[in-house]
Amino acid sequence: MRPTQCLLQCILAVVPLRCFTTLAAQQRPQDPLVRVQRLDEAYSNHEPLLSLHKKLIEIESITGNEHDVGVYLYNYLAQHNFTVERQFVGTASDDLGSRQSKKKPRFNVLAYHGEKRDTRVLVSSHIDTVPPYWPYETRNEDEIWGRGSVDAKACVATQIMAVEELRASGETKPRDVALLFVVGEETGGDGMRTANELQLKWETVIFGEPTELKLASGHKGILFFNIKAKGKAAHSGYPWLGKNANSRIIPALAALLETELPSSEKYGNSTLNIGRIEGGVAANVIPDSATADVSVRIAEGSPEKTSQIVLDVLNHVDDGLEITFGELAYGPVYIDSDIEGFETVTVNYGTDILNLHGNHKRYLYGPGSILVAHSDHEHLTIGNLTAAVEGYKTLIRHALKQDR
Repeated sequence: MRPTQCLLQCILAVVPLRCFTTLAAQQRPQDPLVRVQRLDEAYSNHEPLLSLHKKLIEIESITGNEHDVGVYLYNYLAQHNFTVERQFVGTASDDLGSRQSKKKPRFNVLAYHGEKRDTRVLVSSHIDTVPPYWPYETRNEDEIWGRGSVDAKACVATQIMAVEELRASGETKPRDVALLFVVGEETGGDGMRTANELQLKWETVIFGEPTELKLASGHKGILFFNIKAKGKAAHSGYPWLGKNANSRIIPALAALLETELPSSEKYGNSTLNIGRIEGGVAANVIPDSATADVSVRIAEGSPEKTSQIVLDVLNHVDDGLEITFGELAYGPVYIDSDIEGFETVTVNYGTDILNLHGNHKRYLYGPGSILVAHSDHEHLTIGNLTAAVEGYKTLIRHALKQDR
């Protein structure tokens, strides 16, 4: 027998096999079963909230296709002893392609306790999402992924739970709080604008969007515009016979990118995004037209002020360009944030706040981060959801304590 073999036999005789088994177990990566058990435990502790959130995500509701999720919400709220109304909204105005071919009716959902629809407080969010649809899934110990998991089905689910829990505890009564879930927020707000036809007024409206559980004290304004350049088609081998529309629009866009736009201490810099460019039909054809869709997130001043800056820059480059400004345009939006116990933040995205008319206090709050919304990695934690329920309850309590 070789010396090394003899040494190994001696070691095995002295050290029990179970010691090696213990060492191997200590070095093995964490058993996935542990993660599953922890996730199951979280679900059992918060089953109504997480089941509602899951079902909302599982129903695809890209703008223009909100019918099915609206039906689910209507039935859910009715089964939980809310008085529920549908408010039908017309076809989404944005170019939604094949999604509109289904032609299912879209509607807002208004829910309240009792027989009277007029309440002191309104809690609201939107049920549409951006494309594309990403299915529901759970990852790690407490993460929920999927389209709308943050923006804004997390708000919808936690708002409903907050209102239900306040009623169950006897803290609210009929005519205190209503829920309003609207369509179309992601493409201009036709749902919330239609909600004005309800002719209701509230003392306080609590809007739901992802704010990382902070109170938003304001958000940037918005300006949309389209640039169109005309040219003349010709064979690319004889470019002097045509006029290249792309060669006209590219310098204009480059000039915009170098333009200094208004800024403020509160909101920082205005930002410009060239979101879409289209021009030409083939590499061997001089393009006879080119277009670009551009947006500006306004940090200071009115949209008229920013529009004039844009016009001055573009006319200096090429006064033959056609510039069309969109109907949706507004400056920075002030939001109330006067409640103790919350961190505050300003956000760069737009909301439905200005689409709802009225002289009411307005708050913006919700779970999750906008930094993952609209992405293929949209997700949040279970802890964020449960914390948002408590946050919404605090906001509602505060609103109901205010003088009439």
